Amino acid sequence: MAEFNSKELEIKIGYTFKEDSMLRQAMCHSSYANEHKGEFHDNERLEFLGDAVLEVISSDFLFHQYPDMPEGKLTKLRASIVCEPTLAMCAREINLEKYLLLGKGEEHTGGRFRNSIVSDAMEALIGAIYLDGGFANAKEFVERFILTDIEHKKLFYDSKTILQEIVQRDFKEAEIKYVITGEEGPDHAKRFIVDVRIGDEAMGTGRGSTKKAAEQEAAYRAIIGLKGKTAGCI
Repeated sequence: MAEFNSKELEIKIGYTFKEDSMLRQAMCHSSYANEHKGEFHDNERLEFLGDAVLEVISSDFLFHQYPDMPEGKLTKLRASIVCEPTLAMCAREINLEKYLLLGKGEEHTGGRFRNSIVSDAMEALIGAIYLDGGFANAKEFVERFILTDIEHKKLFYDSKTILQEIVQRDFKEAEIKYVITGEEGPDHAKRFIVDVRIGDEAMGTGRGSTKKAAEQEAAYRAIIGLKGKTAGCI
């Protein structure tokens, strides 16, 4: 991996750290810290803090954004926004995986593309911004990079089920098929490319380190393509 470029990442996220080491720690996976004992701290404590900060910010946002929504639906909506796949998707929109500090073994086995690692780094980054710049800066980051396009992101949480409901409602006899159309990367860090087809028509393509993750993204892309027909399924 190239040398860690904190300035480049700060430009992407729109926040400049007072303590540069805080940003580096947020990107430091335990595998890297274990290989550099005494030199670096991993991001697990920052992730713990960031998870709590994210929950408060997202809860406050949804409480005010949806004043008539009951508690149960607010809870489900919040879960869809802050779940691992959605956070990983948000992180990849700013290429956060590029800046991860991973140990050699984790790098070799494709950790840079693993949703769990990327989403944890996103939460750690929130925690780091909170510690370095306070709640207001953390809130600005979350609202800019996570709490956007809510109507689409909540579809991602259970995209395969939602797509099935849409097809049953609007396509009647059509069948959904998930077809592997390609693979990327070496065997130890393989990424699958999957098309979802409704009948004979390809409706969306997804990529993921597992077939399930690729199918989920493909279903999400298909839903977005059919968004004019999704209102009754949300």
